Amino acid sequence: MLTSSLGAIAAPASADDSVTVTVTKANPAVGRAASADDPAAQKTSDKTSTEKTSTEKKEAKPSRAERQQAKAKQAVKVAKRHIGAPYRWGATGPRAFDCSGLVQFAWRKAGVRLPRTTWSMLGAVRKKVAWRNLKAGDLVFTSGGGHVGMYIGRGRIVHAPHSGTRVRIDKLDAYRKRTFVGAVRPGV
Repeated sequence: MLTSSLGAIAAPASADDSVTVTVTKANPAVGRAASADDPAAQKTSDKTSTEKTSTEKKEAKPSRAERQQAKAKQAVKVAKRHIGAPYRWGATGPRAFDCSGLVQFAWRKAGVRLPRTTWSMLGAVRKKVAWRNLKAGDLVFTSGGGHVGMYIGRGRIVHAPHSGTRVRIDKLDAYRKRTFVGAVRPGV
């Protein structure tokens, strides 16, 4: 691009008259559509296309642990929504629950199928977890294996305790630690 500033053609040049020249190097492919007849534009277009493809490939899908934690978060959310629902032996929700019915219902809503009873859950889920390694969503089995609750973090579980009570959050106290049978991590 050439810009000039000149006086009138017939007037003689003076010290106040000046010429400004700006030189810009342009990419021949910029501003033109790529075509088979224009190799420079085609090369630039191919490069842009390749860059997009390699960027898309770099987006890694979530790891197995990340997918499990997303499901666990969803299961905890579902279980917490049912706080206050009455305990009813053999109930699997959504209006009433027993202990295993609550965790089965919550995990099913998160996309994970669990067996119906506490002992079958404890045996079927492969990933066993120690008391000190509990994470949100883990199933905690106590009372000789006859009771299950879902760990929700900070030393607490959500569970359906027994007849005459409602789904609630309780601390993992000394009694639960003393009667702890095991814990499992569904969705792995």
